[in-house]
Amino acid sequence: MTTIRVLLVDDQELVRTGIRLVLRRKPEITVVGEAADGKQALELLAEVETDVVVMDIRMPGMDGLEATKRICAMEGPKVLILTTFDLDDYVFGALKAGASGFLLKDTGPQAFTEAIKIVHRGESVLAPSATRLLVSHFVAHQPSRPAQAPDRRAGLLSRREREVLAEIAIGLSNAEIAARMFLSEGTVRTHISHILAKLGLRDRVQAVIFAYENGLIKPG
Repeated sequence: MTTIRVLLVDDQELVRTGIRLVLRRKPEITVVGEAADGKQALELLAEVETDVVVMDIRMPGMDGLEATKRICAMEGPKVLILTTFDLDDYVFGALKAGASGFLLKDTGPQAFTEAIKIVHRGESVLAPSATRLLVSHFVAHQPSRPAQAPDRRAGLLSRREREVLAEIAIGLSNAEIAARMFLSEGTVRTHISHILAKLGLRDRVQAVIFAYENGLIKPG
C-alpha cells in the first residue's frame, strides 16, 4: 500500500495536533513534519520527502500564499489549502499559484482525508458543483486592472479543447461534460490532459482560473 507523506503547516499548534490525530487513524497517510509558517515549511521540505502539504493561509512571517508560490514554482509536492475563511481573498492567489484546492477547517475528518488522497492523485479537491461559485467569486473580487491581451497559450487550443475548457470552467464533471458533448469520459480525460499540457498548467483548478482570466468564460 502506498503511503502518502504529509507536511502540516499552521501557526496554531492546537490545529496541527488535531489534524495529526485525525490522520493517525489512516494507515495510508503519515505526517512527516510540522511547521508554524511558510519559511519553516520550505526548510523542512529540503530535508523531508513529502507528497502533500496541508497549508494554512494566514500565518506570521512567511504566509501560506508566498510559501505555496515557492513550492509550486519548484514543482514540489501538491499543496492543499486549509483555511478558516470560505471567502478569503488569499485563497484565489494560492490556487493561481498552483495549489491543488482548498478546504475549510470545519471539514469533517472523512472528507479531509479523502481530499488528501485526491490531491495526491494529481486531481483537484474542488467539487465540480462548487467550482463555478468559488472561482466566480474570487475573479469578480480581484482588484481591477487595465485590460490586457489574452494569454497567447490560449491560441494553442483546438476548438474542441476550448469547448471542453469552457465546460470545466462552469463546474461540470467529466461525466457531465461527456454527456453534454456526446463524448466518452475517456475522450474528455484525454482532452483535459492535452489542455493542461498545452497551457503548462498543473491541474483542473488552474485551468478554470485560466479560462476566467482570459475571457473564455465570464464570472456569473
